[in-house]
Amino acid sequence: MEGIMIDILYLIIGIAGILWGADRLTDGASALARRFRVSELVIGLTVVAFGTSLPEFVISFVSALRGSSELSMGNIIGSNIFNTLTIVGVSALFCPIAVGRSVVRKDMPFALLASLVLAAMSFDTFLSGTGEDVITRGEGLVLLAFFTIFMGYTFSIARNGGEQEDTQEQIAVVSYARIVICLLTGLAALVIGGRLFVDGATGIALAMGVSETIVGLTIVAAGTSLPELATSVVAARKGSSALAVGNVIGSNVFNIFWVVGCSAVAAPLDAGVVSAADFALMVFGLLLLWLFSSTKFTVERWEGGVLVSAYLLYMAWLVAKA
Repeated sequence: MEGIMIDILYLIIGIAGILWGADRLTDGASALARRFRVSELVIGLTVVAFGTSLPEFVISFVSALRGSSELSMGNIIGSNIFNTLTIVGVSALFCPIAVGRSVVRKDMPFALLASLVLAAMSFDTFLSGTGEDVITRGEGLVLLAFFTIFMGYTFSIARNGGEQEDTQEQIAVVSYARIVICLLTGLAALVIGGRLFVDGATGIALAMGVSETIVGLTIVAAGTSLPELATSVVAARKGSSALAVGNVIGSNVFNIFWVVGCSAVAAPLDAGVVSAADFALMVFGLLLLWLFSSTKFTVERWEGGVLVSAYLLYMAWLVAKA
């Protein structure tokens, strides 16, 4: 009993460190980006998405290095499902989300492509009838190449103006020294918090006889997605829809191309631990969001309710089969 209490303490301290670190890192990076008058959509797709995806990166990367592929893969797939269904859903419940045309026509298809590429790499035995369901280092490099293409495309939006925002309303000027401090302290908190979180989650899974995959798909995925949830809800309430949606779509792409890519390069990932149903829901969630966004380029409150309901049904299914 004492052991599991320590694991729970590690889990709590770890998630607190991760959330605080992501907040600090995102604040510093956003302040730096604003100095260069980058549009809100681009900030959401890059700076904010990168900052809020750092918890997933730290936990998945550390898990891969320590041989916990189940936790690593479960974290990524679970986080993307949580992002699409719960974060967008809850944000829309607070306030209907206006979605830009470029997001619907370019960014969402790219996020869908990322999900399909990861699914194809994860089911080698089903698609080819040979090999193992492992994401190899070579496939990790392919994912990183896709990530480079995505970043190049996103920054081309910035150069060409993209969906221009009113950049006259600048946030308060922050000194470079303060920005550097935010970045460094945020990164340190993420690294330390990530290690504690992985230790705690793994210990709890072993003590309760629950697979690391289920823990990754639920506790870890929801925990590491809290920065995205907080950022998107606040952005939606403030009327910054581009930031809210850009954060979710950007985070999904970052999670697959960057996080899985880096983790697989560090150590090949056993993708067979995640079921086809989990991958199917990840793709279905994006298709559903794409459909909702294509109608009047807005995610209405009732559509947000549908997304949240789909996630709750998924959670009930996971608990029932555990």
